[in-house]
Amino acid sequence: MEHVEGPDDPRVTDYLHLRDPDARRRGDVFVVEGRVALERVVDGGLEIRSVLVTPPRAEQLAGVLDRLDPGAPILVADRSVLAMTAGYDVHRGILAVAARPGPLPAAELLRRGDRWLVTEATADHENLGSLFRNAAGLGFHGVLADSRTADPYYRRCVRVSLGWSAVLPHARLAALADELPSLREAGIRSVALCPHRGRPVDEAVADGSLDGPTALVVGSEGPGLDEATIDACDEVVRIPMAGSADSLNVATAFAVVASFDAARRHWR
Repeated sequence: MEHVEGPDDPRVTDYLHLRDPDARRRGDVFVVEGRVALERVVDGGLEIRSVLVTPPRAEQLAGVLDRLDPGAPILVADRSVLAMTAGYDVHRGILAVAARPGPLPAAELLRRGDRWLVTEATADHENLGSLFRNAAGLGFHGVLADSRTADPYYRRCVRVSLGWSAVLPHARLAALADELPSLREAGIRSVALCPHRGRPVDEAVADGSLDGPTALVVGSEGPGLDEATIDACDEVVRIPMAGSADSLNVATAFAVVASFDAARRHWR
């Protein structure tokens, strides 16, 4: 282990400006925060370049750190040094830098299973992280994100997803209204989630509309999916709301619909 005295140490350069999504997107690395996310990334086989931890956390992480490449430095610093370096109080006391994987072609992702999450303009990192976590937990094989969707490798997204946004495969698409017909040609049924259009999800699942290869399509918090995207989908489903409630958070709505689908598949 190597001790770090301050943020001007060149060994912590990759940990600077952690609150700037644009700066983080430009590099060839991404930052992992928290023990669970770090364990997930390590389990996923991604390359850890370095770890920056407080002394107490270094002791607690011994089992995880022992699994890293011997060449990856373990940097130890006081909590105040982590805060000055990262630009905020890292109360979990654990940061790591991992190599950002190269882009995955959408065609390759679509060969890896039969359930996908598709996102359109999902710009909020916490919503996107929750979507990745829900997708992993409910048996989805990957995420197709349009060009307006946030960076799944951004620190906050990785943290909220407990590391799943870094290890669940994802690929980029352009405008969904133009891309969805190619999914249909590949035998994949695209199902839009919309609070005010379509059939109740339980009816759609019960009659087999989500059987076979399926992509659940979600939009941004608030505006939802573009009308052209909804029209390009094969099916539109909704979650009936009680009382005066308008809709659910996008990640919650996806989890509800995906749970009906997973139950139909006997949770496989």
